[in-house]
Amino acid sequence: MVDNRYATALVIACVLSILATVYLSVAIGTKHWYQYSSPTVRGEANVSDLRSLYEEFMDGEFDEKTYSDTLFRLNGTVGLWWRCVIVSAHWNKEQDAKMMLECRSFSLPQQFTPKYKEPGNHNSGEDMLRTYLWRCQFLLPLVSLGLVVLAGLTGFCACLCRSLSPILGIGVLHLLAGLCTLATVCCYLAGMDLLHKVSMLPDKVDGSLGWSLYLALISSPLHMMAAALLLWAARSHSQNYYRMTAYRVA
Repeated sequence: MVDNRYATALVIACVLSILATVYLSVAIGTKHWYQYSSPTVRGEANVSDLRSLYEEFMDGEFDEKTYSDTLFRLNGTVGLWWRCVIVSAHWNKEQDAKMMLECRSFSLPQQFTPKYKEPGNHNSGEDMLRTYLWRCQFLLPLVSLGLVVLAGLTGFCACLCRSLSPILGIGVLHLLAGLCTLATVCCYLAGMDLLHKVSMLPDKVDGSLGWSLYLALISSPLHMMAAALLLWAARSHSQNYYRMTAYRVA
């Protein structure tokens, strides 16, 4: 028999866990972790230059220097799996020209491509810190989702067995998932800060955090709150169980 307090805590923890998982899944799949605001393009020479950058961005070989410069100058947005730029459909001077969001995905091998101390210069030596920050920001959210799936499967089995014994382990899994998500955000912010130190932003170009990153940031405390409720329910139920057992023996 489960006390109403524990049942309520478990239901709230499940709701928080589902919300956190949805938020994190949306954050991983969307493109707005970081976005740049670039000045308006003026002059045919600038248009031609930006057009060549765009063509290299879409069809050229993968190069951090090339795609970073394009993101800086074409109101780019970047996520964990995507890099996008905003371009005019006609590349003209009309103020009402249709603007389109053009995106390229990071392939799996590109996620593990080394970063260099001078982006674009392979002779400058590998920047180990930026390389591993990038890889961690890619792997950690997947680990977080994996932990939540494992916790869900464990909880489902516990329901079938009508046992609260695994609740402690499920709470620990949620706590680890929240920490992995928080670490993802920290790695991403640190990586972007280091990138801007080695690739200076052009004049009048501003960078800002996107809503996808905030979704991931919200996901972390939701997982931790779910973990706290699960750990409390497991610990309190265990204490009450031992007290009832001791009472019956006495």
